[in-house]
Amino acid sequence: MFEWLEKSAADLGRGIAEGSIDPVALTQAFLGAIDSHDHRDRIFTQITRDRALAEAEAAAERARAGMRLSLLDGVPISWKDLFDSAGVETEAGSALLQGRIPGQDAEVLRNATALGLVCLGKTHMSELAFSGLGLNPVTATPPCINDPQAVPGGSSSGAAASVAFGLAAIGIGSDTGGSVRIPSAWNDLVGLKTTSGRISNTGVVPLCRSFDTVGPLCRTVEDAALMLAILEGGRAPDLRNADLKGARFAVLETVALDEMREAPMAGFENAVSKIRLAGAEIRVIKAPEVARAMELTGVLYTSEAYGEWREEIEEAPHLMFDQILERFRAGLSFAGPDYVAGWNRLNEFRQRWSARVAGFDAVLMPTSPILPPNAERLMTDQDYYVNENLLALRNTRIGNLMGSCGVSLPTGIPSCGLMMLGLPMQEERLLRLAAAAEVALS
Repeated sequence: MFEWLEKSAADLGRGIAEGSIDPVALTQAFLGAIDSHDHRDRIFTQITRDRALAEAEAAAERARAGMRLSLLDGVPISWKDLFDSAGVETEAGSALLQGRIPGQDAEVLRNATALGLVCLGKTHMSELAFSGLGLNPVTATPPCINDPQAVPGGSSSGAAASVAFGLAAIGIGSDTGGSVRIPSAWNDLVGLKTTSGRISNTGVVPLCRSFDTVGPLCRTVEDAALMLAILEGGRAPDLRNADLKGARFAVLETVALDEMREAPMAGFENAVSKIRLAGAEIRVIKAPEVARAMELTGVLYTSEAYGEWREEIEEAPHLMFDQILERFRAGLSFAGPDYVAGWNRLNEFRQRWSARVAGFDAVLMPTSPILPPNAERLMTDQDYYVNENLLALRNTRIGNLMGSCGVSLPTGIPSCGLMMLGLPMQEERLLRLAAAAEVALS
């Protein structure tokens, strides 16, 4: 059963369909791995054992009757602790929400349950999802698969750790500025950032509703494609015969290649070379609108985040990690007209970006310009924390600001990801390219 913990979700689903894997035994294997893991309490906030076993029993009965609901019917997965779970604490990594127990599941969790997936429990995250590092001294900081002294990336930190350490087949996270893609890159996973508005956020604790998206952290592109369909109750894209021959990719030079550390740059260059060898055309582009859009990050993100949480924050600011509190309160620097003007300008920049990249199949860049930073130093060196957090989020945020869908792929160099950005609502097309790139990179 140990080998089950390292399989892709799709392979587990095929095993259930063939009768070689029993959903109950599979769920028990994951629960046993969670219980025996040294970092269980740093990864999971809640383990929903009774629910998981009941769902696995139902999946087993359907499998025996030949009435499976989806390929992933009976596959156990984890959920970031901002997805409402009926009767289970959902606190979004914050003491401000301690004891918050929703009355019903988030819509995406209901969709997954309706298609037979097994809920193992909830995973730790950055406080209120407002950091790309995954450091959370208020609750817990999950480990990084490649460096026990480093942070795992965030804010979907526990989601990534649950998959990387073999404690869940898929982790469901959220991405507002990079929170699926950064932890995926730093833990050698595939992370899908969906287009804003494509997947329901009903029952998801918000950060910035204008940018919040839901997405999976997985072992393979196939798993990401299957999970996209499950989360929205749709149909998975066909990845068969995906090919890079004749594909046209842009490498974004503006902003994305600034201040690159050695290993991430090496991983990126190696990945681009392999994609070119697979038959793709690569062209380097500059996009001044990206640099201009990045200047709007403060007004757009902090204004909305502070507006969302001001009342709760100011009732008990002492409950917050000071770095997160300071970041929220930066929203006080801006007025309503600043926010409106900022969005007007961003929409102009999005139009310029869409026109610039319309002739390409996707845009390539490193997922993160840095490796996972040292957790202890982040706690003691304020300048280091601010600098590393901004750099960690810089490239991924380009996708959020431009309204893109995006995917991060492992490059083969530990904790170094390749990001592919597609046009809004073009996830199916992007995932086919990503599936072909996954083969080339492997």
